[in-house]
Parts: sequence; structure tokens; C-alpha cells
Amino acid sequence: MQACGLIVEYNPFHNGHAFHIEASRKASGADCLIAVMSGSFLQRGEPAIIDKFHRTKAALSAGVDIVLELPYAYAVQSSDLFAQGSVQTLHEIGVSTICFGSESGDISRFINSYDVLQQEQSIYHAAIQEHLNLGLSFPEASRHAYQKIGLATSEMDLTKPNNILGFAYVKAILDNKLPIEPLTITRIKNAYHEQAITGSIASATSIRKELLNQEAISETAAGTLPDVTIQQLHTYKQQATVWHSWEKYFQLIHYRVMTMTEGELAAIHGVDEGLENRIKKTAREVTSFYEWIDKIKTKRYTWTRLQRIFAHILTNTKKADIQQFISSQTVPYVRLLGMTKTGQSYLNGQKKEMDVPLISTLAGGESPLLSIEEKASHAYYSVIPAEKKPALHHQELQPPIMV
Repeated sequence: MQACGLIVEYNPFHNGHAFHIEASRKASGADCLIAVMSGSFLQRGEPAIIDKFHRTKAALSAGVDIVLELPYAYAVQSSDLFAQGSVQTLHEIGVSTICFGSESGDISRFINSYDVLQQEQSIYHAAIQEHLNLGLSFPEASRHAYQKIGLATSEMDLTKPNNILGFAYVKAILDNKLPIEPLTITRIKNAYHEQAITGSIASATSIRKELLNQEAISETAAGTLPDVTIQQLHTYKQQATVWHSWEKYFQLIHYRVMTMTEGELAAIHGVDEGLENRIKKTAREVTSFYEWIDKIKTKRYTWTRLQRIFAHILTNTKKADIQQFISSQTVPYVRLLGMTKTGQSYLNGQKKEMDVPLISTLAGGESPLLSIEEKASHAYYSVIPAEKKPALHHQELQPPIMV
């Protein structure tokens, strides 16, 4: 069986994702679609609106055959590290293609851009350093560097969010000489960070905004979601009583920061260049999470980077905990969240070919990465009522979901 990999977050699973599944199946001709999905916390440093198990059920009901979890150590990271963990996980499970959505929609442009970057490495890195020295954030410095070497044109614009991620996937494949063919489809309708819903295919950002503002599935939001997602959103809220957003964690993370020393904060992954002092100082002045981020944010520290840092503070993820994993060229295990009968058939033939363990629970392996995962799970469920936590966290110890 041939498998095609998808790199996803499904926060939540919407009509655009359903389009991506069908287009990927058609473009790849694969028998099995395998999604590697961020778990409790996401690439932009946000808590997922509903947990990974309910998102897995929605994905499997909508056409994905296997859902794997991208470990926290790779999920809550910059695009290059996020891509490295995602691509290596899919490589370990044996995919022959990876299909992603992009603003470009032309894979040859990504390949050509990779070749240009290889040829212009010294100019690119010098331009990044020059703009970092001016106090710009890394994404903004990268944007200037791409412009410097001609990779921010209308033909291939590496300042667009999906192009940036897609290029990171292609780079991870080619840098590591993996036997995977990258494919891309054109992202349609709303832009990645679009704030308003204007049709049946909308950005996940605009859908979450509508859901969280209304604290219910409005008619506007429902028009962008498959029935399976609506069902899982309802089911999760009945079980947990909440949909997750950063504001619900404010009291807990505020307490964490106020009771940590500057030295303890400085040891947290992502807290660099004396940022611990700014975090401590502003903690005394704020009454909400978004006010706090707004007070810390500078040209150098973007909203996304700060959200990631707060995720690491919440989960007590230290530099020393995570460095050994993000510098590795492979992943220590592959974690299975769920599968269909097609997925099960694929795994039956693939398991013996794998070089790393295939696990399905937090108790299924010995990697230190699993202890980070357990902390992330406990932190994620910390905002739900105490009597609800045991059943939800117990999902971490259950067999994979079958649909």
C-alpha cells in the first residue's frame, strides 16, 4: 500500500481540511492517508480548542486513515523544527509522498527555491544576522533575507504563511535526502490568518474566533464545519465544560510566573536575552493573558514566539529538557492516536519495516520525550473542573481510536 502524509493541526477540522484530504488523495494516488497532528499545544503556541483525541475522531470520520501525534517538543516550535519533527515522523511510518496546501500551489517553485537557497546560503544568513542586529524578529529578518536572494516575488513568495511552512517541509525532505516526494495544492478561499468568516471555507483562526466569542456553534461557524466536527465540539464541551483558549489559563500561568525566580524563568525553553526580567516585570501590571502578551511584545519578540514561551512556562519545559530532541535527525518513537480499517491494514504491513517503536499510549515507551508529553497533557487539562480531569487524561493510556 502507498501512503501519503499530511501535516496538520485540525484546530478545529473544517471544510478546507476536507478539501485538502480529497485533493491530496487525488494528487498522490495513495491508498492510505496519514496525518501527523500537533497534540495539546500547537505550532503558534496556542492550546488546541478541543483535545487531540476528539480532533482525531473528527479526522478519521472525515477521510484520514491514520492519525499520529507530533510530540510537543517538535509541535511548539518554529517552522523549521516543526517541519523536521513532522517529516521525520512521516518518514518513519513509510509515506512515499507528503501533500501540503500553499499559496503557490506549484511544487516546482519550492524545489527551485530550495536550489536558490543552497546557492545563496552565505548571503541569506548574512542578511538574517544583519536584520536581527537591527532588533527585528527572526520571521521578519527571514523575510528581508528571502527578498535579498529573490525568494519573495509574486511567483514564489516566502513571506506567505503556508508557503513558509511548505518550504520548511520541502527543505526537511531534501536536506535529509528522504525518499519522499513533496506535493502541493493551492490553498483556496480565506487567507491563513483571516479574522472573519466569509464563506463555507474559512480560516481556522476565524472559526476559532467565532466559536470562542459566541461560546457556542453559531450558524455562521456551523457553515464552515463538517458534521463530524460539530459533533466532536459538542461532545468535548459536554465532557470538559470548556473550549480551550489562552485566556482560560491566565490565572494559572500568572501564578507560575509570580512564584518563579528570574533564574527559573531563564531556564525555560525560548526565554533568552534577559526576557525573564520583562516577563516578571509585566506580570505585576496585567489582568488578562492578551494584555500581558501585548505588553511584552516587541519588534524582536512576536506574538507567536511569546505564546510558545508561555506554553513552555505552563508545561515547565526547560532548555535542557528539549535540546537533545530538537538537535536529533530522527524521532525516538511514532505515537498512534487512531486509525481506520484501511489504516490498520497499512500498519500491519509497515510495523516490521520501522526503525523506531510504534506506541499508542504515554505508558508505551521509555523515551524522556513521553514525560514532556505527560506534563503537556496535565497542563492542558488544568483548566477543566477537577472531577472531569481523570476521565479525559485517562485517554492518554487507552488503546488507539478505531473508526
